[in-house]
Amino acid sequence: TGTPPLTDERPPKPRPAPIADHDSAPYWQGLHDGKLLVQRCQDCHQVQLYPRDRCLACRGPVAWEEASGRGTVYSFTVIRQNYARPFRDWIPYVVALVDLEEGPRVMTDLVDCDPDAVQVGMPVEARFEVVSDDAGIALFTPAK
Repeated sequence: TGTPPLTDERPPKPRPAPIADHDSAPYWQGLHDGKLLVQRCQDCHQVQLYPRDRCLACRGPVAWEEASGRGTVYSFTVIRQNYARPFRDWIPYVVALVDLEEGPRVMTDLVDCDPDAVQVGMPVEARFEVVSDDAGIALFTPAK
């Protein structure tokens, strides 16, 4: 038994198992198709994410629209210690709160960057990964 040796081949991080309900199915399908979708209230025009059946501000009806995929880092932390498999094979990694151009704030991983180079206010953009037949995830990278 024992812990297997670390290799250059990192195991994949756990992926979400989305529940395809009426409210969230378009969000997960959009990520699968390479689109970050947000909801906009048809009455007060508030933008929200994560999916809800009504506007959180005024309870009005919402409709889906494609977001730009651009945002800025609001806050972040560099994970340098995590003993749980497979996360320990990915350290250091960056978990961040990103303010989307459209307004909502999302929690995400920042990838393809030096963790020590990440800064609050840094412009970032979405990158998409398919995780199943009916879902994807959005990760963020430094904007080019």
